[in-house]
Amino acid sequence: MKYRKLGNTGLEVSEIGLGCEGFNEKDDDFTNEMFALALEQGVNCMDLYSPNPDLHRRVGNVIHKKRKDFILQAHLCTIWQDGQYKATRNIEEVKTAFETMLKNLNTDYIDIGMIHYVDSLKTWEQIAKGEIMQYALELKKQGKIKHIGMSSHNPIVALEAVNSGLIEVLMFSVNPCYDLLPADEDVEKLWAEESYQKPLFNLDPDREKLYETCQRLGVGITVMKVFGGGDLLSEYSPAGKAMTPSQCIHYALTRPAVSTVFSGVRSMDDLKKSLQYEYASDEEKDYASVFASFTKISWQGHCMYCGHCAPCPQSIDVASVMKFLNLAKAQGEIPETVYQHYMALDAKAGDCIACGACEKRCPFGVSIIESMKQAKELFGS
Repeated sequence: MKYRKLGNTGLEVSEIGLGCEGFNEKDDDFTNEMFALALEQGVNCMDLYSPNPDLHRRVGNVIHKKRKDFILQAHLCTIWQDGQYKATRNIEEVKTAFETMLKNLNTDYIDIGMIHYVDSLKTWEQIAKGEIMQYALELKKQGKIKHIGMSSHNPIVALEAVNSGLIEVLMFSVNPCYDLLPADEDVEKLWAEESYQKPLFNLDPDREKLYETCQRLGVGITVMKVFGGGDLLSEYSPAGKAMTPSQCIHYALTRPAVSTVFSGVRSMDDLKKSLQYEYASDEEKDYASVFASFTKISWQGHCMYCGHCAPCPQSIDVASVMKFLNLAKAQGEIPETVYQHYMALDAKAGDCIACGACEKRCPFGVSIIESMKQAKELFGS
C-alpha cells in the first residue's frame, strides 16, 4: 500500500480507503472479515457518511485498539431517523448526532469532520456564516475533530469553500465521466442518461480549476463516486465502454490534490478488486487507451497526466512537468510549492531536445514540445 499526504493536514492516508455504504445492513462477521483484509493490506482510513448507529458500533469495535493509527472521516449534518439516513442543517440535531456518533464509535475524536453534502452556493453561504461552521470550529478547538472538511458534487460550490480557508479537506466525486459535466446544483444530472447523449469534449474547466486550486492551497481531496455508482464498470457506462476498477482508481489518483479513493465495496470480491490496484501493472492501470476508444467522449489536446509519453530519452517526467505548468498557468504566477516541486525534478523542461517521441505516443494529441518550451521559460530551467 502506498500512502499520500492529505493536503496540509499532516495526515498520511492510504491510496485506497473504505467507503461505508456497503457496510450498511451487514453483521459483525461481515465487518470483521472486510476489515481484516483491509488492515492486512495497509488500508488506514474510512469514510463514514452514514449515521447508522449499528454501523458505527461495528466499526468502532474493530478499530478501537488501532484508533491512533486509523483515520476516520465522518460527517456532520447527517442523522439516523426512523431507521434511515437523513441530511439536516438543524444545529441541535447536528450536535446530538455527532455526540451519539462518538459514543457509538467508542472514540473521543474524529480525524476529519466532514460537513455533509453542500451542493448549492446558498447552502454553503448559510453554513459558512452560521451555526454549523461555528460548531465545527468549536469541535476542532476542543480536539473532538482534528480537521474540518466538506463534501460536495458541485465544483463551483467546492471552490468557494476551498478559497474561504475554512476547510482543510474536500470530499468530491471524481471520475472521467462526471469530470466532463458542468457544475449544477442538481446532483442527479451527474448520472442522468440524458447528460451524456451529446458528444462531450475535455474536462469541465470549473472541475479542473477546483483540483488545481486544492493542490495550490494544500486542501486534500478524498474521492467518492470513483466508479460512478458502478456504472463505469459496466457496459452501460455513460462513456459507452466499461472501465476496470484499477483504471477508475488510477484516473482519480492522477488528478491534482487527490490523496485517497474511498472505494465503494459491498462484498469481499469488491474489496479485493479495489486493493488489486496496488499490485496492478502500468498496463492494467492505463486509462488512456480506454479513453482514446470512447465513442462519445474526447480529450483531444488535453493532457490527462496518463504517462503514455514516457519514457523520455532525456529522463524528463513529462506528466509531472505538464502538471506543474498547468498549476502555474491556472494561478497566473508560480506558487512557491509548485516551484519547489518542479525544481526537485531530476530533469527539467529545459533538457528537452524536441525529439518528438512523447508526442508520437500521446493518445490525446497534446503539444508537448511547445509545453516544454513554455515550462522552461516560466520556471527558468
